[in-house]
Amino acid sequence: MSNQRIASDDLERGDESSSDRTFATDDRNHVNGQADELRSEKADGGESGQDSPPKEVGFWDKSLSKTRLNVFGLWAGTTVILSAFILAVLSLYWGVLFNVEMNLNSLIVYVVDFETEPSALVGPMLTKITESIVAANRMPHLGFITVPPSAFDNDPLAVRRAVYNWEAWAAIIVNANATTLLQQAVQQGNSSFDPLGTCQIIYQSARDETTYYNYILPQLTMLQTQVTSMFGAQWTTQVLANTSIPRTTLQRAPQALNPAIGFSMFDLRPFYPPVATPAVTIGLIYLIIVAFFSFTFYLPIHMKFITPGQGHPTLKFWQLVLWRWLSTLAAYLVMSLAYSLISLAFQIPFSHDHAPETVVVEGANAFGRATFLVYWMVNFIGMGALGLACENVAMVIGQPWTAMWLIFWVITNVSTSFYAEELSPKFYNWGYAWPLHSIVEASRTLIFDLKNRLGLDFGILLAWLGVNSVLFPLCCYFMRWKTQREKKEEEGKGKEE
Repeated sequence: MSNQRIASDDLERGDESSSDRTFATDDRNHVNGQADELRSEKADGGESGQDSPPKEVGFWDKSLSKTRLNVFGLWAGTTVILSAFILAVLSLYWGVLFNVEMNLNSLIVYVVDFETEPSALVGPMLTKITESIVAANRMPHLGFITVPPSAFDNDPLAVRRAVYNWEAWAAIIVNANATTLLQQAVQQGNSSFDPLGTCQIIYQSARDETTYYNYILPQLTMLQTQVTSMFGAQWTTQVLANTSIPRTTLQRAPQALNPAIGFSMFDLRPFYPPVATPAVTIGLIYLIIVAFFSFTFYLPIHMKFITPGQGHPTLKFWQLVLWRWLSTLAAYLVMSLAYSLISLAFQIPFSHDHAPETVVVEGANAFGRATFLVYWMVNFIGMGALGLACENVAMVIGQPWTAMWLIFWVITNVSTSFYAEELSPKFYNWGYAWPLHSIVEASRTLIFDLKNRLGLDFGILLAWLGVNSVLFPLCCYFMRWKTQREKKEEEGKGKEE
């Protein structure tokens, strides 16, 4: 009996173990079946197969019809916008020198005759020619204005001072006793007579070398040729008709017969050295570009203060705005120093003394050794005026429209800064208030010792800096509001899907 009970127990345990093995086998078969189902769903593109690469189709596949129409519409709209932008904005650059020949008479040139003798010949002929050019108005000409010597207290140096102070772009002076000295040279055979002592031409090319070399000096050269040829023919006929003058006397002073008169050129502030060209023209474009792109470099750094999930609490937003404003100006201070040091490294003079207004000086500076410090401050305030405007616009309009803003900002500043406003249509008078115009003018004043209008230039730049500083926090809050709205829209779309 005991042996039967033991055998019965063994059978029961065997049945239980067999049952357990059966359940295990069933479980494995169930798991394997679920795995097969998952693999089947992935192969069929079910929800579990979202990570698999999408199916590729041809461009004209029917499944892309709506997408194609959407892309075509966006492409056409973008092309129209960019084309309209090109026509509108680039026209500002092309138009700045439109009809420049007709505006040459806006470049004022004083004609001052210091000859007071009734028998004077040189002065009356010169003024007659310039007045006839203006009256005829048949061809492009400078704005010649005959001014009596009394307007300058009969002092030729006062005429130089007027040119230095930008009352005129140039001045033509007929020296006192010019005709008398010429007559004496012929009658006495004065071999030391110099025809160039008859007349003077006063100008300062550092004010705007492009305008002088392209428009003013060529016109003045034509005038010199016309005056000397006309006067030479008249004077030679008159002298040769005077039989009382021996030929041997004329032979001792042939220059008194031909060319008889000439013009001495006095460039009060020459454009020197040539390496200064980038500092007052094209190089300033990069000041705008650097200020513009600094926004994209620094913004991710600033955002670390308010990015959640970084293991720290987020900064109060108004303090972030204050930090951004202060750090941006600090960055401009350092970057403007680097920009200014380039001019110093390439030996543009910044330590020469200021020179008197009536003296011809090459390489004079406005403030001696302090010139570079003021130059740095001009670039710093200018970079702030240009850069904060870029920061504000970038926060408001966002990508990709900021690229169009950069083109607009560069073109409007360049068009009104690198060319004489007198030669541009009146439409461009707003350029006097644009920041780059003041930077160019201040830089020329410092480097070439020109007329000092730094108070006006700094005032305009500080006004731009102040206005953009006031707008800066408003633009920061607007960018935050726009970012939050876009985030909510994306979350709403995600829930709908």
